[in-house]
Formats: sequence, structure tokens, C-alpha cells
Amino acid sequence: MRPIFAALLLLPLAALGQGAASPTPTPGPTRTALWRCDLPGGVYEVAIRNIISVSTHEYVVDGAARVTEMNIDTQGNLEVRFYYMEPLVSSAPDGIGQSVLDKAQSLANEAASRLNPSDQPPWEKVMKNYPTTTHAHTVEYRLDSLDDLQKLFNSADAAFRSGQNTQITITEDTTPSE
Repeated sequence: MRPIFAALLLLPLAALGQGAASPTPTPGPTRTALWRCDLPGGVYEVAIRNIISVSTHEYVVDGAARVTEMNIDTQGNLEVRFYYMEPLVSSAPDGIGQSVLDKAQSLANEAASRLNPSDQPPWEKVMKNYPTTTHAHTVEYRLDSLDDLQKLFNSADAAFRSGQNTQITITEDTTPSE
């Protein structure tokens, strides 16, 4: 009776040993699909699964500058904005006096560059006026051209729709200004 009792006690242990001989495989690390953009002002990277929307819109600031802005809304608490800003230039009706308006714009650009040692007009920088335009959890990038902004939007939109890793690099515009 004793050998039978001992065998009954060892039976569950033997079953455990068989399970240990063939461990359940654990999955390896999963790779998260990312959208990454390298810009002259920094790098922005986001997990594509966290993107809720990609959008663009245009508006005028204080009657002085036209802004075309792209936003990426995510599930996180950090907002990102990419924008192109240009001075709002009036056009003369039927071209009459257009040269006067162009000259005025040129003089405004020249005056702005004298006030600013970096020779970059204020509308070409990311500018914040604390606390009015400074928002917690907001990252902003200013782009050199509307074309660059469109390329960025197309890239983000394609990544959002495909769910695949996407990377874009926008280089600084080195074209001399007039």
C-alpha cells in the first residue's frame, strides 16, 4: 500500500515536470509604427496608433500675417502644430499701385531685419507671447514654405491611413531672401 501511496503523491509532480520541459513561448518585443519628422527646429515623433486626426487650416493673425497650420491630434496630452507664416500683403486693385505696395513690404522687411540681429523677420519665427499664446503641452514648428507644410501633411496623412512607419526630413531653406 505504501508504494501505491507514494506513486500517487509523485504523479502530480511528474505532470508538472512535463509541463516545464516544454515552456510556453513568450512573444518578443512588438515594434510600434511611428511617424517621425526631422525639422530644422527639432524632431517630432509619434506612435501612429495614437494619432486621432491630421488637419490643416488657414487664418489671419492681427491683420498682419497669414498662417497655414497643420495639427496632429493624439491620444496623449501633448499637442503639436506645424505652420507656415507669411506677411499679409494687400494687392492693389487691377495692379494699380502694386509697385508701391511691394516697395512698402520691402521696406517693412528691411526695418524688421534691422531691429532683429538674426536678420530674420519676426513673422518667420515661432513667437509666443506669455501667457496669451503660450499653452502648456504644446509643441510648435514653423516651416520655411507652404510647400514644406504640404509635404509634411501628406506624409502624416499617409502614415495615419496606412499605419506604417514613416519618416520625413525637411531641411532649412537656404534660399537668400530678397
